[in-house]
Amino acid sequence: MHDLTPIILSLKLSFITTLILFFICLYPAFYLSRNDFFGKKVLLSVLSLPLVLPPTVLGFYLLVCFSPNNFLGKFLAQFDIKLVFNFKALLIASIIYSLPFMFNPIYSAFSNLPDNLFHRAKLLQKTKANLIFRLCIPLIKPSIISACVMSFAHTMGEFGVVMMIGGSVEGETKVASIAVFEALENLELSKANEISLILLALSFAILFILQFVKQK
Repeated sequence: MHDLTPIILSLKLSFITTLILFFICLYPAFYLSRNDFFGKKVLLSVLSLPLVLPPTVLGFYLLVCFSPNNFLGKFLAQFDIKLVFNFKALLIASIIYSLPFMFNPIYSAFSNLPDNLFHRAKLLQKTKANLIFRLCIPLIKPSIISACVMSFAHTMGEFGVVMMIGGSVEGETKVASIAVFEALENLELSKANEISLILLALSFAILFILQFVKQK
């Protein structure tokens, strides 16, 4: 049995990313589903951009943005904040790159709720928080679970973004996908196979869970 630190690191990154994305996306998805305004389509396109943007491109621009040689990187360095080649850099990159996988299903679910539901809630003078958490979330629970599962799976399998912004620092940024790549480069086939089999089993488990979610 080889070192499973990359697997544990990937699971940690995926869990934290999914948790943060859920709370980041919930209210914007609700607001955008219930309101029309100038520029909404542009905003929705920006939020979905990581779906079509090559991960290395996003990773490159994040690396440039947070580099100590640029304005933002220099500014953050004054507060002893470094957002390249560490776990925090991976987390920020993963949140940005996996955002559509959380946002889009929740946005679609909110959009498909009947308007009379919100009219009744308005008549009952429900607060926004009460409306979202007590009324809407129970109705769109399968979509939320699906969004969380897909965000988790997408983060687990990501390679390009995390390689660009995080590199391969042992125990810090060397996630499972990078460990497989490096094992193949070093012709450590048994190690690559072991990590790949674990990722395969996790991927199957995720898809298996989704089948139950879809039936509800």
